[in-house]
Amino acid sequence: MLMLIALAFSVASIVPAFAQDPAPQSDESAASGGSEYGTESPAETPTVPGTVAKIVDGIAYAPESAPDAIKQLIWAGNDIVGMPYLYGGGHGDFVDEGYDCSGTVSYALHGADLLAKPRDSSSFLRYGSVGKGSWVSIYTKSSHMYMTVAGIRLDTSAADDRGGLKGPRWRPLRKSDRGYKARHPVGL
Repeated sequence: MLMLIALAFSVASIVPAFAQDPAPQSDESAASGGSEYGTESPAETPTVPGTVAKIVDGIAYAPESAPDAIKQLIWAGNDIVGMPYLYGGGHGDFVDEGYDCSGTVSYALHGADLLAKPRDSSSFLRYGSVGKGSWVSIYTKSSHMYMTVAGIRLDTSAADDRGGLKGPRWRPLRKSDRGYKARHPVGL
């Protein structure tokens, strides 16, 4: 009987320590471009008060009042800011040496668990819901696309951006979205 009590006490003291160990990250999630967000330091997940994102030195700061998916989307976009424009980039896999317009949007959406596999700009014509979203809008046509998130734009084109740099970058909103079809993730 004394042996059973000692064994029960020993097991009880081991279980809580085991239950508190964090689950290891899989290699797949680490290479997915953002599906394991929430474990980074605050410097990698910058925020600003309110509901509008802010661009600081090329990096987007997510609004504190935004839904978690919007924050994840913005932080994922930050991962590829400044990478070169590469036609077809980001389409074989989310992780690439450069990104084109739809590869950029695909990467950011995937980082927020809003897209399972990369899409081209034409296939985004059928993504999510029709029209502008309350937090994120995807503007697409057969030849180009970009995305607006919480008042800023993720785009590979330098249109309406005085900086003039190409490749994935956070930019100010365009003066007009004419010629593009608007879509948005359901609920956002």
